[in-house]
Amino acid sequence: MTAQIIDGAKIAADIRNRVKQEAADLKAQRGIVPGLATVLVGDNPASHAYVRSKRKACAELGLASFGHELAKETTQAEVIALVRLLSGDPQVHGILVQLPLPAHISEEAVLSEVALEKDVDGFNPINIGKLGMKNRMPSFAPCTPSGVIELLDRCGAKIEGAHAVVLGRSNIVGLPVSLLLLGRNATVTVCHSRTQDIAAVTRQADILVAAIGKTRFVTAGMVKPGAVVIDVGINEVPDATKRSGKRLVGDVDFDGVKEVAGAITPVPGGVGPMTIAMLMQNTLTAAKSRAVGSKE
Repeated sequence: MTAQIIDGAKIAADIRNRVKQEAADLKAQRGIVPGLATVLVGDNPASHAYVRSKRKACAELGLASFGHELAKETTQAEVIALVRLLSGDPQVHGILVQLPLPAHISEEAVLSEVALEKDVDGFNPINIGKLGMKNRMPSFAPCTPSGVIELLDRCGAKIEGAHAVVLGRSNIVGLPVSLLLLGRNATVTVCHSRTQDIAAVTRQADILVAAIGKTRFVTAGMVKPGAVVIDVGINEVPDATKRSGKRLVGDVDFDGVKEVAGAITPVPGGVGPMTIAMLMQNTLTAAKSRAVGSKE
């Protein structure tokens, strides 16, 4: 039986539509326009593309966007000074420092300066620390992992009591998504490059999250029948039928696994659209929190 296809693009569109309406209401009722500041250091083409897509989303949803693009030679002290300035700016409700930063700049040092209530990307070390503690709530959780949880909820997956296996332990996805799943009372196993017999582990998973950056790594034989499979991977493969000569695929062999899984996300159109949708939602939430705590 072919798996349910989890339509991340549709779910993300639903979230964005709600954000657009609530942002318009907030402006009309309180005169507050949710504002997102982006900090981009260097000339990484992928980073520039990501930031452009985030600023475009702000424009489409009625959010203010404050872009700060700095030369790769910018010092760590200069970046920190900018982040501190934005943390104190009342028009800025969310701050996103685009990663990776140049090698001479400490990501931890910079991210630690993002005000917790404006940390809409969820990477301030204090927020990450709270994510890993019982009875502690971070101001925000990282956007892609939050999008994974949203997809699981939307498709009706039972997280509590499930055995969830996460492939990958990166600070961006693998680690925080495992903490979010643990916080929802799943039993979580994290697999990585030193894990022995990964296939034996993944075959036990009720929920399988693949986030390792290896093209079609997860095959049908690695998946428990009926499992929910979330593919976070984005990999390019040659495709002569495309004008660009390439196309995107995930960490999961979609065609094979969809015949075994109970539900699965496609690539593209699965997790990808959720990241920016969750960022926009977090920025709105930050603005609404300010509205509640202010007399504007």
